[in-house]
Amino acid sequence: MIQFGTGGWRAIIADDFTKSNLRLLTAGLCRLMEKEGHAGAELCVGYDRRFLAKEAAHWAAEVLAGNGFRVYMINRSSPTPLIMYTVKTRNLPYGMMVTASHNPAIYNGVKVFTAGGRDADETVTGRIEAEIAQINEAEIRSIDYDAALAQGLIREGTTSNEYIDSILSMVDTQAIKNAGLKIVLDPMYGVSQTSLRTILMTCRCDVDVIHDRHDTLFGGKLPAPNESTLVSLSNYVVDNHCDLGVATDGDADRLGVIDEKGHFVHPNTLLTLLYYYLVKYRGWTGPCVRNNSTTHLLDRVAAGLGQTCYEVPVGFKYISAKMTETDAVIGGESSGGLTVRGHISGKDGIYAASLLAEMLAVTGKSISELYREITDQYGAPVNREADFTMTPERKAELQHLLFVDQIVPQFDAPVQRVSREDGVKTYFADGSWVICRFSGTEPLLRMAAEADDGDQAQRYIAAWRGLLEL
Repeated sequence: MIQFGTGGWRAIIADDFTKSNLRLLTAGLCRLMEKEGHAGAELCVGYDRRFLAKEAAHWAAEVLAGNGFRVYMINRSSPTPLIMYTVKTRNLPYGMMVTASHNPAIYNGVKVFTAGGRDADETVTGRIEAEIAQINEAEIRSIDYDAALAQGLIREGTTSNEYIDSILSMVDTQAIKNAGLKIVLDPMYGVSQTSLRTILMTCRCDVDVIHDRHDTLFGGKLPAPNESTLVSLSNYVVDNHCDLGVATDGDADRLGVIDEKGHFVHPNTLLTLLYYYLVKYRGWTGPCVRNNSTTHLLDRVAAGLGQTCYEVPVGFKYISAKMTETDAVIGGESSGGLTVRGHISGKDGIYAASLLAEMLAVTGKSISELYREITDQYGAPVNREADFTMTPERKAELQHLLFVDQIVPQFDAPVQRVSREDGVKTYFADGSWVICRFSGTEPLLRMAAEADDGDQAQRYIAAWRGLLEL
């Protein structure tokens, strides 16, 4: 019942996300660590604001302590990037974060991090799953949380100050102070408020916050910062004449942005803006990395700046690995996650928002002005997307059609090549593309297309919909 996807293990609360399964997952990790020679090592465990998140983190800590491991428990709901930072800076072999990120409120889950604060890759998660399959639940060892705390097997604390100071050391705080930016933050009832508000106010920004209370139902909305969920933030930016609106998802590893005109800034645009800024204005050199569902405008910008853009499958672990291999400046994805060289190897919406404030301050340009500077040079390809909910039966049927029968629509444009490395992606001779793939975190079939003409991109998606009868 425990299977890791592209963003960890996620399941519906009281269905598969149960105390029993949480203990099984943790026991599987314990067995793997023992085999890897990490017996008795210290691990960091954290949690966000989801229902049962704190309790689940404590259940995990009880099993870790019962198996002889030492637990550094972050003592308050915290951003996922803070846990990754802690694993990295404390040189820990593993870390655990109880979160379902941007999934609906009925979900919870666990992300596992490896040495250096990286997302566990498929090899590691596969080994954990293999260990879980061999565990007799009745034999799982654990120690009561309070007893383990008294014995020193569990230690509570936080690295929040160090994490905040680390981000402040990597942005031009003086430039931001001089700019006097007015920014509104929407943590979407999640965990970014303390860290991000502290960073922005330290830089003397005028900061307002909406949706900051603890609400395990996330205000009845999906805790994902996209155009449909950020209407209130957009209205606030316009009504209060803000320079910027920033939102983070439930665990603060993804960023959503509203520009000074109240327009939603697509993550494709955001990633392109920050890469362009870091190379053109900061003077950095190096490639960039994107997944196969992210804009190819990034490729054009990289080539124009004398650099290279690398494509990898969906899953931030692939982006992190490619960044390390190529010493890339930035890596990101179309769902709003990105990271920058010199920081942690995973997504961080808090750092991304801080860097965005620096970009506005240093360039003296609004987001729309800076994006126009890019598109005037490299064009403005248009992205279209569509998602379709899948039952297990329908998913199995379509998987057979896509990967066994290997069907592909008849498109109205010359095809350059087709890749099935992750989903089915068709590259066209004119540089446009379309992809059809199953989500690794939700029961969805996702489609995305990009072309210089929006109608053309929509026709690519329509071709897939017609073929698959969606």
